[in-house]
Amino acid sequence: MSPTQREITMVDDPNEAATRTETQREAQEALEKQVAQLKREINKINRTLAERAEEVVEEATGWYEGAADSVSRTTQALRKRASTASGVVQENPGTVSSAFILGAAVGLLLGLVLVAGDQRRDRWI
Repeated sequence: MSPTQREITMVDDPNEAATRTETQREAQEALEKQVAQLKREINKINRTLAERAEEVVEEATGWYEGAADSVSRTTQALRKRASTASGVVQENPGTVSSAFILGAAVGLLLGLVLVAGDQRRDRWI
């Protein structure tokens, strides 16, 4: 069939042409409905993601504030204890010196005992 004969055939049957046009319109309307539905679903997903992101930010902010408060309290407590220890050392320099000397003496004696124990063990081997 030549192109002209096809055109004549299509024109000759107006019902077929109308049916094709209606079918095309229906298909286009169906696609438009699907696109509209997909847009609504995407909007719902975007809202849900935005809400979740907001919740995560709030939660992270809470954790950060809690950690910052804890660090602040710990720092204040350490400063207070360091100040107290410094005051004790300044008020009682003899006691602190004696404690260091006593600790050194105990460490020296413990070291000597351990070395002597190692030498005895080497004799038996």
